[in-house]
Amino acid sequence: MAKVLVGDPIAQEGIAYLRRHADVDVRTGLNENELSNIIAEYDALVVRSETQVSATVLKSAGRLRVVGRAGVGVDNIDVDAATSRGILVVNSPHGNTTAAAELTVALMLSLARRIPQAHASVRAGEWARKRFVGTEMYGRTLGIVGLGKIGQEVARRCRAFGMNVIAYDPFASAALADQSGVALVPMETLLSQADFVSLHVPLTDATRGMIGSRELARMKPGVRIVNCARGGIIDEDALAEAIRSGHVAGAALDVFSKEPPGADNPLLALDTNVVTPHLGASTEQAQVAVAVDVAEQICDVLAGRPARSPVNMPHVPKETYEALRPYLDLGRRMGSLVGQLAVASGAESGRVEDVEVRYAGDFGSHPTGMITRSALAGLLTPMLSDAVNMVNAPTLASARGIMVKETVTPSRGEYSALVTVTVGNGGRTRSVSGTAFGRSQQRVVEVDGYEVSFVPEGALLMTTHRDRPGTIGAVGTLLGKNNVNIAGMDLGRKQEGGLALMVLLLDDQVSPALLEEIRHVEGMATAQIVTLD
Repeated sequence: MAKVLVGDPIAQEGIAYLRRHADVDVRTGLNENELSNIIAEYDALVVRSETQVSATVLKSAGRLRVVGRAGVGVDNIDVDAATSRGILVVNSPHGNTTAAAELTVALMLSLARRIPQAHASVRAGEWARKRFVGTEMYGRTLGIVGLGKIGQEVARRCRAFGMNVIAYDPFASAALADQSGVALVPMETLLSQADFVSLHVPLTDATRGMIGSRELARMKPGVRIVNCARGGIIDEDALAEAIRSGHVAGAALDVFSKEPPGADNPLLALDTNVVTPHLGASTEQAQVAVAVDVAEQICDVLAGRPARSPVNMPHVPKETYEALRPYLDLGRRMGSLVGQLAVASGAESGRVEDVEVRYAGDFGSHPTGMITRSALAGLLTPMLSDAVNMVNAPTLASARGIMVKETVTPSRGEYSALVTVTVGNGGRTRSVSGTAFGRSQQRVVEVDGYEVSFVPEGALLMTTHRDRPGTIGAVGTLLGKNNVNIAGMDLGRKQEGGLALMVLLLDDQVSPALLEEIRHVEGMATAQIVTLD
């Protein structure tokens, strides 16, 4: 049974789901060294934001297949390191959407009406109504930076307050904006027009410090800023200075660049601000939703099914994945086959230089890139000592200077769908074409231009030889003398009397000495063993 480590506190519903499908250990509060020392025992890791899943930790994770983040942000996970090691990273981007949107609006209201300050004043025995005159949100302009799920929900709620909502998001379509009742505008326009600015972008190299002194200076005087996304998006020193100068009326912050923020953080000393300890997903409902969601995804991955919300892989719906499954397996086997052929016949270095995956026929709207990833994984596995899968295959290929190309051509002859993998190596090319019948039957139907039809599995003896009587019999005799049973055979030739291709499926191993004997059969051009799992 697979072993799962839960490294941060998550809702019991999520742990219960995991325990129905795996052996689960809950060990929270582990530092990097402690986690590194035990992670090799586990197939999956579940974290929230506290545990740091660093490259050092991942280097020790010999059997880890998936890291699940019970929440949205994955800045505590070294995604690049996970990808290079073939470890899938999944998150739960929708489980806390409502919670984060509601907190954003709550902070906006608190900031506009100075509710926390008034509360503290009354608790202190004061009744200073004139000190806490606020501003209405009705009729004001809200600028949303990042029109994702949370941004859309914030827009919907704030429109109900009678606010005019504008948004900046270079990845959002006009149709999405119309559906949300939002006007898409350039960033400069948003900064100059918004009375409230709410941030809803992930923390990346592109967004780190995106609201700095320059952007703050371009905002309207008296603007109010809300950040429930990620610390580090705002330059905190620049924001504190803009508030002290009076240009920014105040900020409502649920996140900080360092959490918990130090006592010297200038934003904590400003009475205009409203601050909370990263409560965006802290509702009972959201905690249960993200825990169960990530638990389901981890169990799916461990069972060989696709994840709903992969971070370092393209998302493929379950129905699409099932339709692609025969071709994913076929692509992996064809990649392995053509790679072994190429390395055996290529330049002295044996280095694969380029790969083309060509799709002919009807693949509908299915994402063929997944098949390409599978073919690359099959190609690279026999060549590398590192584990290779669909997660890291493109990265490993790129790191080795292998050029990868996808092409699509019209349907070819009798096959409604045909995949061809061609490998270039030392100025030579080798190619394999295959198709799938139904959900389980796969066939290689062409090798280097020779028409054949065989199932790509097991130990295969593949030869090219002069097409004349006696050659096949000589090979069979040698195999029989050495107690090697032939389970299946297929032949292909381009013209009578020329070279022919023979593929033998064998039940038993062929020793190096026997293979050398076969190579010396009269009329034999090439002979090699290919092993496919």
